[in-house]
Amino acid sequence: MAIPPSLCIERLLAALAAADIGQHPVEVHGALVGLICGGVEQRAEAWVKPLLELMNDGQPLPQELHRLVAELYQDTVTRLVDFEFGFTPLLPEEEEPLTMRVEALSLWVQSFLTGLAIIQPKLNQASADVREAIKDLAEIAQVEFDVSDDQESERAYTELAEFVRMAAILCYSEFGPELPLDDTEGSTVLH
Repeated sequence: MAIPPSLCIERLLAALAAADIGQHPVEVHGALVGLICGGVEQRAEAWVKPLLELMNDGQPLPQELHRLVAELYQDTVTRLVDFEFGFTPLLPEEEEPLTMRVEALSLWVQSFLTGLAIIQPKLNQASADVREAIKDLAEIAQVEFDVSDDQESERAYTELAEFVRMAAILCYSEFGPELPLDDTEGSTVLH
């Protein structure tokens, strides 16, 4: 059973505070997803060094924080590889004020773009769809935090969050490891 985002955010927030790391959990997740979607090698903890450069000046994390981030990494890879698990950015739940969720989305996107750029320095050579998605993400990262708490703003936030989710999946499909085709797909013959 998946851990609810609020509980995951709370655990990470406590571990980050205990380690005197001034980042928000959504920033850590955004950077981690950016590294993964940029194509960081998915072998034994190849993601650790670039993430530590981003979040802790290259210094190792305390054991508990490292364990939480490693679990988050594994969960994220699983969700990106298998659509049935439903990847979503780690963001505050809808009970939180909209202004807080918009700010978190902006922080997540900023960190995602940074992680992506570190692993994928030639983004200008990506497909047209990915380049356009990255351009749109850069605009989302600059979104205003002062929003009305009404249905229209709520709808707009939901659409932005869905776009961000799909853009991350698009980047993963372009830069991530090639997934082996299911044997049943390769053996289907059309007549």
